[in-house]
Amino acid sequence: MSVIHRNPGRRQRRPVSTVLVLSAATLLGVVYVLPFVIQLVTSFKTDPDAAAHPLSLLPNPFTLASYRRLFGGGGGESIPFTRWLGNSVLVTVLITGGRVFFDSLAGYALARLDFRGRNLLFNGLLTVLSVPGVVLLIPKFLVLNQLGMFDTYAGMVVPLLVDAAGVFIMRQFFLSVPKEVEEAARMDGAGVFRTFWSVVLPMARPALITLTILSFQSSWNEFTHFLVATQSPQYETLTTGLARFVSGSLSAGTQYPLKLTAALLATVPVAVLFFVFQRHFVRGANSGSVKG
Repeated sequence: MSVIHRNPGRRQRRPVSTVLVLSAATLLGVVYVLPFVIQLVTSFKTDPDAAAHPLSLLPNPFTLASYRRLFGGGGGESIPFTRWLGNSVLVTVLITGGRVFFDSLAGYALARLDFRGRNLLFNGLLTVLSVPGVVLLIPKFLVLNQLGMFDTYAGMVVPLLVDAAGVFIMRQFFLSVPKEVEEAARMDGAGVFRTFWSVVLPMARPALITLTILSFQSSWNEFTHFLVATQSPQYETLTTGLARFVSGSLSAGTQYPLKLTAALLATVPVAVLFFVFQRHFVRGANSGSVKG
């Protein structure tokens, strides 16, 4: 019987196809990350340096003037960045909390409660998912104006408290929960809402985290709805305020460092939230697709 001796110091060569795939993935990763790196570096530049060397990765000279000005510590025309930030935090927290609660209730009702028209309602939900949001902008404005909610915080928040995609995600997850768990709770005397709140909802933690991340991201980045729901500067969020700032309505000149600093700070909360909960996000996304 012959024994094959392998040389432990000899590395196994990777196939050429694997090397090409890894090289292409690395190149795409660099191309994707490079704009964010340029954005970060530019935020530490002066206006002349940013205009003369827009793609340089070394600020010359290094300065924090853009950050000081955004938070009211620098000279020049005042930028109401803190007001934009406060409005964004307020509406995002309210919308995210409302979506997690109401989407969970609606998803559980569509998954477990037996009532007339349930399938029709679910098909209508799928239809809503296929409608582009831009089509509803004018109807939204007309409804808000008719109800007296235009240019108010209520008009910014209430129409976004329920999301069709969130209801669909929660319904798919609740369908994967064994019915025996709910039957045992009902045998102990728990009603429908008590069963949902105390038994089923704690089991839906991965789906809830997924829904929280998606709701936070979409409400934080929301632009079109806030554009048609408000007109006063006091209700501007980061998205609408930055849009007006970038268009030149609030300042003269390019001011690339200031604009990119504001945009960078607007992306930080969503990025941090995703990286902290990305493991739960992937798990929740997989859980939501168990059943159709």
